[in-house]
Amino acid sequence: MKEETRQFDAYKRLINFAARIILIIVQMFMFSHIWYGFYARDMEGVLLFWRRGNWTVIAIYTLILFFFTQNFGGYKIGYQRISDMALSHILAIVCSNIVGYLEVTLIIRMEKGYANPTPILGLTVVEVLVTFAWIYVTRVIFVRMFPPRRLLVIYDQRSPESIISKINARPDKYRITDSINVSEGHEAVYAKVDTYEAVVLCDIRSSIRNDILKYCFENEIRTYITPKLSDIIISGSEGIYLFDTPLYLSRNHGLTMDQRMVKRTFDVVISLLLLVVLSPFYLLTALCIYAYDRGPVFYYQERLTRDGRLFKMIKFRSMTTDSEKSGARLATQKDSRITPVGRFIRRIHFDEMPQMINVLKGDMSFVGPRPERPEIAAVYKEKIPEFDYRLRVKAGLTGYAQVYGKYNTTPYDKLKLDMTYIENYSFFLDIKIILGTMKVIFQKENTEGFDESKAVPDHRVDEVKREPW
Repeated sequence: MKEETRQFDAYKRLINFAARIILIIVQMFMFSHIWYGFYARDMEGVLLFWRRGNWTVIAIYTLILFFFTQNFGGYKIGYQRISDMALSHILAIVCSNIVGYLEVTLIIRMEKGYANPTPILGLTVVEVLVTFAWIYVTRVIFVRMFPPRRLLVIYDQRSPESIISKINARPDKYRITDSINVSEGHEAVYAKVDTYEAVVLCDIRSSIRNDILKYCFENEIRTYITPKLSDIIISGSEGIYLFDTPLYLSRNHGLTMDQRMVKRTFDVVISLLLLVVLSPFYLLTALCIYAYDRGPVFYYQERLTRDGRLFKMIKFRSMTTDSEKSGARLATQKDSRITPVGRFIRRIHFDEMPQMINVLKGDMSFVGPRPERPEIAAVYKEKIPEFDYRLRVKAGLTGYAQVYGKYNTTPYDKLKLDMTYIENYSFFLDIKIILGTMKVIFQKENTEGFDESKAVPDHRVDEVKREPW
């Protein structure tokens, strides 16, 4: 069984790699066609590119397309749904061709200053159609060659229902066929583990989990683990090799001074640029909000940022003027307080855009944990004492939890996602999150409100009291 699993994984990776290479080559040849057929011959003067010059232009475009596709998750064959794959590639192609058009314009130096956009527009349409065909073919191959993995869920004191329901949402990739509680003893657990291709370790005490993890490692059994906060903190640690004993250093103070300086410079530049570019849309949105009920255009709320400091967050008003006459509460699915204009701007996340002013002022960063209201954060903290860990950095306009979670993700899971961002921060991670946010805007499931029954989590022991270490 071990040898079969090893071969299974090797073939899967090989086919995945081959599929990527085929798509990249096809896209490269399509761009080559419009470069040689339309743009290369239109360069002014007699200073035409030699062969290597043309190859360089084509290579640069291919690298740009690879960068966007990789960061939008377009190469995650077998992991993403077809709709997510299609959206990833559409965004990657559009972004790449915009950059590619600017590249072409700078190179050929047309008399009017701009290259003819028609070939690039045609390329965009053809690339999208070809990519859709590629997605369909690779999907069919993966479904037929690689059936869903049989999974065993191993759990402890906490019910595994939540993780089981999430995994069952992807029947094309996983199939949970059994579960076992660690209270049945190591021998019973190991006996079941031996009959499965993969296991899920769901919120198990580390003293027990480590033994099971080592057993799976020794027997080459794939293991999925729901991490504890301590695991996430360790994941961001720096390896130190001053002695013959490896050490992990966890500084536990958020971002370093140089990281904060780079992040702040980026925030100022991007927020200024977007405030200028989006100003016509700001004005149009403001007029629509005012025309609907003659109420105020902006909505100001106290929120928490780094080190628990309070600030006034600015949003376009998306609810009725008396939406909180009964006190602060989270927006829910089909919330009657949301106005028609508000429902639209919330769907495209444009209600958040005035927070560019908060970013410019330094209250927020472009990327970081979303700021919570102090009243709601206090309730969460009663249930989750570690909730303030996310205040090690400035609050953000978008964040890790917004890209990889959903609007109605439980606060405990959002805390884990935010901590993953803080402990693994880099400037390039910010860029990846910004690109991921562009994709999230088009996914309806990420704009849904909370289910009222889950607004304050109380269905897990580790959300009610401090985690057992």
